[in-house]
Formats: sequence, structure tokens, C-alpha cells
Amino acid sequence: MIDRTSSFTPLAGVPQSTAQRVVLISGELVASLDGRVLLDPDQARFLVDVSGRISLGHVDGQLCEMWQVAHPDSAGGLVWHELRSVIGQVDSLTFRVLGLARQLAEWQQSHRYCGSCGAPTRLVETERALQCEACDLRQYPKLAPCVIVLVTRGEELLLARSPRFRPGFFSTLAGFIEPGESAEECVEREVAEEVGLRIGQLQYLGSQNWPFPNSLMLGFHASYLSGDIVPQPGEIEEADWWHPDHLPGLPPQGSISRWLIDCHLADLRGEPRPPIPH
Repeated sequence: MIDRTSSFTPLAGVPQSTAQRVVLISGELVASLDGRVLLDPDQARFLVDVSGRISLGHVDGQLCEMWQVAHPDSAGGLVWHELRSVIGQVDSLTFRVLGLARQLAEWQQSHRYCGSCGAPTRLVETERALQCEACDLRQYPKLAPCVIVLVTRGEELLLARSPRFRPGFFSTLAGFIEPGESAEECVEREVAEEVGLRIGQLQYLGSQNWPFPNSLMLGFHASYLSGDIVPQPGEIEEADWWHPDHLPGLPPQGSISRWLIDCHLADLRGEPRPPIPH
């Protein structure tokens, strides 16, 4: 992947015929051609049959659209990638464009029909919405707010493994915010549920849109107060304290989990914290 995006301005509305770049999406896959994921529309339209289009915004001042491809196997010359596999392979703004495309493709697919009356929906011209053709109910893209937290004990980092992780890979703790719950309450609850610890000194660091499929990650640091690590059955396979000189396999650069870890390591070295990934 060699795309480099210097600026991106989101844009809502129906597709236009003047798109200068396109992103090809099929289900959970994104296409590349000759190492590029932001493609020339004149070239792309000869490679695929497009089943749907959504405007994304302006990439370096050029209008960019997402094109949905129903049959990726018939698209000659394209290479299809899982979106997670391009993390760290493209710059953060390009990943933001791809993430938006993936989220909107999933949203449009899952809201083809009205949730109230069952009639078909159509894209609204003036905003990011799908409107029922019968009862006019408008559906907007939904975000799921999540917390993600690095718990520390002095220099040590609390890192854990989900049963779904690849071997040797550890990360920070995370979970979805429940109705009626603040982000801070969610952090304390998730840590208590997943590893049985009490924490304090919560510090909010920043957020990242995480398109798997539609999460908004709110990143925190927290300090250990008390308790022994007790992994939650079915959720946490292994959890432990790790010294900065002996860390396990970590999340990839470009993820907010890795950024939280890198911020702690920078603090220990007395260095500026790295910029948050988009």
C-alpha cells in the first residue's frame, strides 16, 4: 500500500458524476490496484460492476466516493484485503477514508429497508441519511461508543489476551459503554469485570474512530489501586503486569491501543507523547 493522503474533508450527500478518486468495497474487503487503494474512477469502472455508491468527501481537494462491488471475484487485476490488514500499511488519513467507506457500506447494506414499516430506503441528497420511501423515517449511521484503557502500576503495564487474539499478542482492556453509564464508569466496570482490579486516577487522552464495524474508541490511562488479577472466563484468556523492557507482542501502530501504550512509554522516558492516530 503506497497511498499517502495529506488532507481529508468528509462530505455528506448523494454520489456525483465528477468523482476523481474511488474506494472499492465488497463486504468487509477493500481493493487495491498496483499497491493503491484510492483509485482512478475511469480505470476502476472497467474492472468492476458497481452495485452502490456513496460520497465520502474530498481527499487532497479531490472528490472521493465509495463504490460497492457485489462480485469481487470477477474484478480482474484487483487485490482484496481485510481492512485490519492495511493498518500500518497506509497513512492514518488514508485509513480514515477506508474506514469511513467500510462503515458506510455496512450501514447502507443493513438499512436497505425501513426498520419501522419495511419499505425500501434511499439516500438523502442533502445529508448522510437513508430515508424510507413510504413513511419518510430517516436512518443515520450509528456509532457505538467504547472505552479503551491502559492500566499501569508504576512503570508496569497491564496487558491482556482475548481468546480471539493471535498467539503472543496482548493489548489494553476495552468495552462498550452501557445505556445510562458515563465513560468513566464504564472504564471502572470493565476493568473490574475483565481482570478483577480496582483503579483510580483516570485520565482521558483522546479518541479514535474504529471501523470494526462502527466503534468510537475513547482512550484512557488509569492507575492500579488494589486487587489481584482474575481473568474473566470467556473474555480474557491471560492478563499480567509487563515491564517496559520486556513487553509481549503489541497492537499495530495506528491503533489507539498501541498509542495508549506508546504514550505511557514516552512519559517514562520524559519525551513528548506521540500524536494520536486519526
